[in-house]
Amino acid sequence: MSDIKQQIFQELSAVEDAAAKLHSVAENAGRQTDLEVAILTEQVRVLRDKNARATDIIDKTISILKNLK
Repeated sequence: MSDIKQQIFQELSAVEDAAAKLHSVAENAGRQTDLEVAILTEQVRVLRDKNARATDIIDKTISILKNLK
């Protein structure tokens, strides 16, 4: 009977360790996802700014070309 109890406690300990590792992995994955979202958000902001500047330049160029006709 003592051996069975010992085996049960060992298995419970292994399950507890596995759960702790999974929790740690989940936390790290969440942090990684947050970092990726922050990076992508910044990249989108930069691209929108560049797009706005390019649109302004194109509009000015079209205006200049129309005046040259």
